[in-house]
Amino acid sequence: MPKLVNKLLLMLLATPVAFAGNVEVLHYWTSGGEAAALDVLKKQMADEGHQWQDFVIAGGGGGNAMAELQTRVLKGLPPAAAQIKGLDIQRWARLGFLANLNNIAQADKWDDKLPSVVSDVMKHNDQYVAVPVNVHRTNWLWINKPLLDALNLKAPKTWDEFDAAAKVIQDAGYQVIAQGDQAWQHATLFEAVALSVGGADYYKRAFVEHEFSAIKSAETDAVFERYYKLVKLMKFDSDAEWHQATNKVIEGKAAFQFMGDWAKGEFIKAEKKPNKDFMCVPAPGTANKFLFNIDSFAIFNLRNVEASEIQAQTALVRNIMSDSFQSAFNQNKGSIPARTDMSMATFDLCAQYSMSEFLNANDNGALLPSIAHGMATTGTVQQYFYEKIAELTKTPDTPAESSKQLAKAIRYGQYILK
Repeated sequence: MPKLVNKLLLMLLATPVAFAGNVEVLHYWTSGGEAAALDVLKKQMADEGHQWQDFVIAGGGGGNAMAELQTRVLKGLPPAAAQIKGLDIQRWARLGFLANLNNIAQADKWDDKLPSVVSDVMKHNDQYVAVPVNVHRTNWLWINKPLLDALNLKAPKTWDEFDAAAKVIQDAGYQVIAQGDQAWQHATLFEAVALSVGGADYYKRAFVEHEFSAIKSAETDAVFERYYKLVKLMKFDSDAEWHQATNKVIEGKAAFQFMGDWAKGEFIKAEKKPNKDFMCVPAPGTANKFLFNIDSFAIFNLRNVEASEIQAQTALVRNIMSDSFQSAFNQNKGSIPARTDMSMATFDLCAQYSMSEFLNANDNGALLPSIAHGMATTGTVQQYFYEKIAELTKTPDTPAESSKQLAKAIRYGQYILK
């Protein structure tokens, strides 16, 4: 980091906001629940006199967003912060584009507030270069409770129970699973099935360590067998976005959705209550297992800018880690705080359950990064994973042949990185 930026950060740690600055932030939060959650941060920044500038890429992260960010950075015009996560944070840090946040982190005792599974992702060469917003769990099953109650059904804990419930739901004329026809949504369901059917050790070997023999195996055959049974229960139509699928569950048109806990933000926005209007339960067979997705902002080096912009950037970092933001944002977003030193008393039952599952999984070796959401691998491998799962969802093959194709796709994704 340039000496001037380091000096300014040190000064700002000891002084209150004296003048307002602009802060440009790249993010992908555009759905109702997501936008409401982000408004919490925007308000905190406005209350301190800073002006927020959206650098929005609608529809989630991807190649177009990263290409646009890369163009801006190479021109020497990066945003103050960008929504980047997982191994891609390390890529930007290795190239020298990210700021060293250790002065702020040490002053505010981040290491005491963040579990290592979170802080490790935020660091490069033992330097904080990104700030975590939350922890999402991806292996949730969302349920319309009144619909199940009307059909005298319980939340399924096993796949046998799920199959039995699905038959009753179908016979009653309702859609069983709400799912948008997008690659990342299929990948989200697939990884939950992989964790359930194969177990934590298998998931780690196959989708974190990318062992070819683990992916091309009898365990993966069994994963595809279960996954294809679920695909048969889906009905794809023009409503492709994940929140549109969530709305089908909210409205009672469908019974279930397999989705991360950002879906809860849509239930909250619709003024629905957990255990009354909807239920949040682990995907069958994944109790005490936790696939995590950490939303985070990588903080970019700003050169040749006004001191007020550095001050606004520092305020952004500190606001993200503040008690007020971590609490208010995550209650809107559906996730849990990245910080484990905070009280969960004001959070709803789903969030309290999620934090309990997070801590349990951490203790029993079943706290694992999501491959579908960019935590377990690089963006390149993730894209090959997406494409292959989407292809096999549209045109299923035998489980054994599907395992072989998936193993080849992930291996190729690794190969072209070298």
